[in-house]
Amino acid sequence: MTKASAVLVQVRGVHKSYARDTNVVAVLEGIDLNVARGEFLALMGPSGSGKTTLLNIISGLDRPTTGQILIGGQDLRTLDDNALALWRLSHVGLVFQLTNLLPTLSAFENVELPLLLTNLSRSARRERVDALLDAVGLRDRKTHLPGQLSGGQEQRVGIARALAVNPDLIVADEPTGDLDETAASETLDLLSELTCKFGKTVIMITHDPRAAKRAHRILHLRKGILLGSASGTIPAP
Repeated sequence: MTKASAVLVQVRGVHKSYARDTNVVAVLEGIDLNVARGEFLALMGPSGSGKTTLLNIISGLDRPTTGQILIGGQDLRTLDDNALALWRLSHVGLVFQLTNLLPTLSAFENVELPLLLTNLSRSARRERVDALLDAVGLRDRKTHLPGQLSGGQEQRVGIARALAVNPDLIVADEPTGDLDETAASETLDLLSELTCKFGKTVIMITHDPRAAKRAHRILHLRKGILLGSASGTIPAP
């Protein structure tokens, strides 16, 4: 495999700013970053440093003011809003601190939601969801509503939902922020398995140094500037 083909995420000269009254507030300033396929990357930094903004731009939830984002060779600048939404559905799995599960839907139905926008048959969707819930250890909880699950179980349902369309890239914004130590460790184990066993690329925002140490690489943002190596490499086991 060539070095170029091993890189999934390429961020080139990305700036992001917002107009606030008569002022322009710079959030990201010239970010360059490569993330390898199968890499688990942790992004750290104080509140307001631009972590979530960068994650949103990489995942296609936001657009940079200037600069280039390529995911698997796809230049996101070439996609209009509708095309970008369709691209995101197929290529990015989103994991949140607050799981954003729909409280009136069962675990099964929450995981199935992204698949309703695909061409899969009902039986194929059922098979896929059962396999995902089995993979996160919750197949016996598939009829439970989110309110009947622990925080850790809710997060595992959220991860299963993120995997529903089999994306290459998983982005996780403080996935352990609301969990106790045991549930946080189980969530990090699962994210690690996504890279080690399934070759997924995971980019995680965290404030917790213990969580960050589970990643292959840690980068820090300070006032919109990325510190550390921009190259994507995975350390040998």
